[in-house]
Amino acid sequence: MRNLVLTTLFGLALGIVPAHAEVVIKLRPPISIREHRTVRPSRGHVWVGGYHRYEGNAYHWQAGRWEQPPRARARWVAPRYMRRHDGYVYTEGHWR
Repeated sequence: MRNLVLTTLFGLALGIVPAHAEVVIKLRPPISIREHRTVRPSRGHVWVGGYHRYEGNAYHWQAGRWEQPPRARARWVAPRYMRRHDGYVYTEGHWR
């Protein structure tokens, strides 16, 4: 019975804890780099633009690339940095 209670409490705790921690970056992200797109591999490919990725204590450019959407009519939502009072919060790009 004790194991059941502990397992239930642990499961509830997992449901309450967010999937990922929010990281606040104090340093402002640099202006995006204008990229030259290569030739599209096929009509089904979508351009996923590059962005500055924050690693440790500096930003590094992640080059853009062509990708095939995971399903029909999927749209790419670009990654972004949102300004807050205490810095910038990064939101990953994803397919919607």
